[in-house]
Amino acid sequence: MVVVVTTLHHRRLTTEQLHDLVSGAPTEQAQLTDDHRTSLSARFRAVSSPGHRRLDAWSVEQAGKGGSAFRWAPATARRVLGNGALRRVEATESLSIIDAVRDELADQLLRAASGYARAGSLAYWLASSAHPVLGLVTSEAVNWATQLHEIGQGLPSPWTVATADAYYDVATARTSLRARRDLIVDNDTSRVIVRVRAGAPGKSAGPGLRADLTIETLANHDGVAPARFIGLWPEAGVCLCVDGTMDDLRSGARDLVRTAVAQRRQRTLLAA
Repeated sequence: MVVVVTTLHHRRLTTEQLHDLVSGAPTEQAQLTDDHRTSLSARFRAVSSPGHRRLDAWSVEQAGKGGSAFRWAPATARRVLGNGALRRVEATESLSIIDAVRDELADQLLRAASGYARAGSLAYWLASSAHPVLGLVTSEAVNWATQLHEIGQGLPSPWTVATADAYYDVATARTSLRARRDLIVDNDTSRVIVRVRAGAPGKSAGPGLRADLTIETLANHDGVAPARFIGLWPEAGVCLCVDGTMDDLRSGARDLVRTAVAQRRQRTLLAA
């Protein structure tokens, strides 16, 4: 099934449908100016925060509710290792995915052994994990990289694995924004971002995707929005897609500010 947030198309997700979503992306994209950035900064500054604030699509989807603290596990490590492995495979075609994952894992362990791993980092956690856990990590990463590679094979234009997520520090607002991205599809007329997540999308997945679109655009040096931002949930066979229009960028910015407000209210209630 495919759901396009702006036009709400519903159909089963197939390779052909994903191909059409990418090739049918609009050729004109919105652009954020310095005035837009200044306005967003002022709105965040109006929402006080006792410390540095970090927001992403997940916090928008959860309406700012605090969850359990992040911890490394095979399921949380697989994306970092899997994406890194797929970048190796794309650079060296003769390299298999499982060997690429093993190389990524070896590099992480070497980083820890060399003393370059910070406490709490993936390398630090891997170095302290037992061999059975490392086996699970390898299996999860291979599955992730294989799935992402199959998705890439269904795209109609050249694509690359993102080297990092999109980050944007809101000036003078003690706020950092992060947008998750896995594949970047570039052709002569447009740029499309593909994000992959496990499980199934919830009712607030659309606002989360718009938040990712807005952060991705803010992180772009020229403020140019991607033609389309696609979120994939392969396990559920669902895709949500939002176009890079000014309306959706404004909606994403409003949702991010609302999330900051919700977080402040929750902290106030807890303090009371």
